[in-house]
Amino acid sequence: MPESSRSPAEPPAAALGLLPYELTMPPRVIFGPGRVADVGRLAATHGEQVWLVTGRTSFAGSGAREPLLAGLQEAGLPHREVACSAGEPTVDQLAAALAVLPADRSGVVVVAVGGGATIDLAKALAALATNVAPCDATAAETAVIDRLEGVGRSLPISRAPLPVVAVPTTAGTGAEATRNAVISCPRRRFKKSLRSPLMVPRVAVLDPDLTGSCSRETVAAAGLDCLTQLIESFISRRRWSLPQALVLEAFPRAVSALPRVLADPADEAARAALLHAAFISGVSLGNSGLGLAHGVAAALGVECGTPHGLACAVMLPVALRVNRHESAAVEVFYSTVGLNSTASPRPTTITARATRMAIKRVVSDRRRRCGWTGSITISTTASLARGCSASAGTENPSLPAAI
Repeated sequence: MPESSRSPAEPPAAALGLLPYELTMPPRVIFGPGRVADVGRLAATHGEQVWLVTGRTSFAGSGAREPLLAGLQEAGLPHREVACSAGEPTVDQLAAALAVLPADRSGVVVVAVGGGATIDLAKALAALATNVAPCDATAAETAVIDRLEGVGRSLPISRAPLPVVAVPTTAGTGAEATRNAVISCPRRRFKKSLRSPLMVPRVAVLDPDLTGSCSRETVAAAGLDCLTQLIESFISRRRWSLPQALVLEAFPRAVSALPRVLADPADEAARAALLHAAFISGVSLGNSGLGLAHGVAAALGVECGTPHGLACAVMLPVALRVNRHESAAVEVFYSTVGLNSTASPRPTTITARATRMAIKRVVSDRRRRCGWTGSITISTTASLARGCSASAGTENPSLPAAI
C-alpha cells in the first residue's frame, strides 16, 4: 500500500517493533507415537527410490526398522542402505560414503534414521550428491573440505540437495530441523559445518517410541545438548521473537522431562516432551544462533575428544554464569520459564538460581556416571572461546574477549 494511502490505523511494521526476518524449518513435521510407519508414504511424495542412512545400532535397536521398511514396501519404494553412521561424522567418513554412492540418483529420497550424527551425515550426503560429480575417495575428500565453512575454498551448495526425510532416534541435537551438518576432521583438528538453507530436511518425523532404547548416558548427553540450545538461542545476539516464543513453550517441558526420563525410560509422556523440545531447539538455533557453551564445546571436541553432549553439559553452567549480567534476555528467560511439563503448563515463575540448580542436578549426574573429573574455570573458557567457532564470539551475549 502506498504511504500516502495508508490508514492511520495501519502503522508501518517498524513502528510495531518488527524487523525483516527469515524463518527456516522443515516444511512438514509429523509428531506422535508410531509415526515412523508413515515414512514410506511421506517419502513417496518426494521421489521414487530411497537411500537409507542409519545409525550403527539405532535403526534396529530403536524399533524403527520393521515398521519403516514395511511402509516403504507398501508405498512401492525400493531402498538401499548407502551409509551407516559411526559417531560424529568425519571428513574421511563422508568422503568414503560419497565415493561409493550409486550412480543412479534420479528420484532419490534420503531417509535418515538415527541420532544427530546420522542425520548430519545424511544431510551432507544429500547435498554433496547433487553438487559433486561422482569421484573416488581422494577427490571426494577435497570436495568435502572445499565446501566446509572456514576451510578449503568455501564453495557454496548451489544445487538443491536430494530431499531428506529425518527420523531422529535421540532427543537432543535438533538436527532434523537445521540447515547444516557438522563435520569434524581429527587429522586436521577442526570441526566445521557444511551449511545451506537448501539443506533443511523436507520432512521431520518425530516418533517418541524410537527414543525408548537410548542408553541413560545418551539420554543425559542429548538432553543437556537440547537444554543448552534452547537457552543459548534465546539469549543469542541474533535472537528474535518467534524462536524465543517457541523456546518458552518447550523449555519448561524439557527441564522437567529430562530427569523423569533418566529415572524411568518407560515414561512415554516425558520422552515425547523431550523429543518435541529437541526439535524446537533445532528450529530456534537454526534461526537465532547459539553461544559460548556450544562454541567451546566444539573446541573441546576437537582438542580433547570430548563427546558433544558431555561438553555442552560441562560448559552450560559456566556459560550461564558468564552471561548472567550481560543480557536483558537472560533475565527475561529466567523470569518467564516454568517447570510444569503437563500439556497446558501453568504460568509459573522460576528464579535464575532455581533454573541453574535444575540444570546442575543433571550435569552432576552426568559427570558421576561418565567419570568426568576435570574442572573448567571461566578463564579457561575464555581462552578456548577465543579460538573456537563463531557462535562463541559473534552470537554470545558476552564477547569471549571481554570475559
